[in-house]
Amino acid sequence: MTDRQQARAAFADLHKDGCFVIPNPWDIGSALMLEHLGFRALATTSAGYAFSCGLPDTDWAVPCADMLSHIAGIVRATGLPVNADFESGYAHDLDGLARNLRLCADTGVAGLSVEDATGDPAKPLYEFDLAVERIAAAAEALRGTGVLLTARCEAVLVDHPAAIEEAVRRLPAYAAAGADVLYAPGLRTPDTIRAAVEAVGPKPLNLLVSAPIGLTVAQIADLGVRRISLGSALSRAAWGGFLRAARMLADEGRFDALAEAEPFDALNGFFRTQDRDGRQS
Repeated sequence: MTDRQQARAAFADLHKDGCFVIPNPWDIGSALMLEHLGFRALATTSAGYAFSCGLPDTDWAVPCADMLSHIAGIVRATGLPVNADFESGYAHDLDGLARNLRLCADTGVAGLSVEDATGDPAKPLYEFDLAVERIAAAAEALRGTGVLLTARCEAVLVDHPAAIEEAVRRLPAYAAAGADVLYAPGLRTPDTIRAAVEAVGPKPLNLLVSAPIGLTVAQIADLGVRRISLGSALSRAAWGGFLRAARMLADEGRFDALAEAEPFDALNGFFRTQDRDGRQS
């Protein structure tokens, strides 16, 4: 098997039983560090990358070509399986969606996610039948690649008036259309998480934990969740430390917050040990 095939097989195996955390690096350095810390897979974050570029995470502000380049860089940097946050596929039409997903698969990712958000505030979700058709087209585009398809329902994030009910309605339809993993960002309570797990079973559910929700990894696993992602949370945690220090300096002329910084020698020493020349996608 090639490195790419091995990564895809390992990623599929992670979803067969148990529960694992898939953290989201926003650049190569954070990807290398997360691999070093022992995580078994990584996922890109469209928001984390957009913020690092000085752009919002909305309306495909990061062009598709730039996002593909970013994803490919993360894949090349690490030996771990990588799942791509590929927004809604950077195309509204089915042919464009399929074409872009094949380009994403060509970066070497082990999985990718497709959202049902349109980017249009007046009609934030694709109409149900079209949304299901898009997932079917995505599954067909990825057939034979070994890339796992995660279908995302954005009902909670777009403030749908019956968000949980809509998510629980859509996710099983996406599963039937060919999605390998199901995902509804915004689920926070044990009851709603359990309902989503039961709705998509036996296929695995990804849970987003982007802020404390009063549950541990073990407790989330007990609810039946197979995969836990963090979205932009780690990148925002980094921004939080940066802004605390910068605001203290700007507002008070004090350097106290720099005491929380990771030591230079620790970071420099770690990156000295990283041999990226042998990495292959």
